[in-house]
Amino acid sequence: MKILFVILVCLILILGSCAQKPHPCRAPPLLEGKLTVLVPGEKIRVYEKFYYDAIGQNVCVVAYGKEDNKTIFADRLLLFREGVKYDIHYHNQTCVKTALKEPFVPIEVPHDAHFLHQLVIGSSSRPGEGLLVNNWEGIVPQTKEHYFMSFTEFGCLPIYSIYFTEKMDVDIMTSFYDLVNGIEDPEVFIPPSFCDSVKPLEAKDDKVTNFFKALL
Repeated sequence: MKILFVILVCLILILGSCAQKPHPCRAPPLLEGKLTVLVPGEKIRVYEKFYYDAIGQNVCVVAYGKEDNKTIFADRLLLFREGVKYDIHYHNQTCVKTALKEPFVPIEVPHDAHFLHQLVIGSSSRPGEGLLVNNWEGIVPQTKEHYFMSFTEFGCLPIYSIYFTEKMDVDIMTSFYDLVNGIEDPEVFIPPSFCDSVKPLEAKDDKVTNFFKALL
């Protein structure tokens, strides 16, 4: 009887520890918001408004930023299920249509990510003064890049991500803000009519291994 009691206590402790440890998660399927992207090696700094639809596997991005001393602007629509990417230019009603062969990659903490620690951004003194987040690290198998990322404990919303090259140089830094669950205007995923007659170009060989790279 004592042995059964000890076994039961051990099981309760194990289950309790597993329940307390955060697990990799996936962001809400419909999300829109803003983000900043820094690519130090290419001297790129971009501010983006994005729309994310994991159900239909669509991403829309309107971006403004700097590459070296050159101002860049992009209005990009990625329709992964249809296998098409649009770079849209509304000022002269033209667009570049490119085949999109890469699979859709959701906003998520990868299943093999290693949990680092949990912390509060802001203050934990009073309710509403802080944000509880989980920090993760891992390696992208395809590229051997190291990454660190932070997602909220409740809701699994992305806060930031940092990807490093094999030599541990910073490759890309992304930070999210003003996130909203749902898509206010679903028509953002419909290309304008002046793109209908455009013939698609061949896809590039760039490997998209995460959502943050897809935005570039």
